Amino acid sequence: MNVAEVAPEGYRAMLGLERYVRQNVDGTVLELVKLRASIINGCSFCVDMHSRDALAAGESSRRLFAVGAWREAPFFDERERAALALTDEATRLGPDGVTDETWALVTKSWSEKEAADLILAIVTINAWNRIAIPSRLSPPIDA
Repeated sequence: MNVAEVAPEGYRAMLGLERYVRQNVDGTVLELVKLRASIINGCSFCVDMHSRDALAAGESSRRLFAVGAWREAPFFDERERAALALTDEATRLGPDGVTDETWALVTKSWSEKEAADLILAIVTINAWNRIAIPSRLSPPIDA
């Protein structure tokens, strides 16, 4: 199913949120968050797209490969680690929500507005994953 064709108004609303986070979240962090959430959610279309987008923007393949094991990898700074931790917990959102420890990391490294924008970025990629997976989007083989 092509959601953009079937529900164009809803799809445009999603694009509005996407534009907002692209304008308000650091591009490097945004691609790391998009990749990490997509890995957690098992969205092959989004993993492929955001890996390619990050590489095209100058991100190293080494760091991208390490996103799957970011806690053990030495390649991420404090802000990136806080963003990845929040991405993990907000994407998996268990009964206890986001831990105080993770929230403390976020508020130590990010201003209140930046943290709000980061949350919106995490929400947005999770929504895109939840559009791509059930509508059966798959990465292009010839890309």
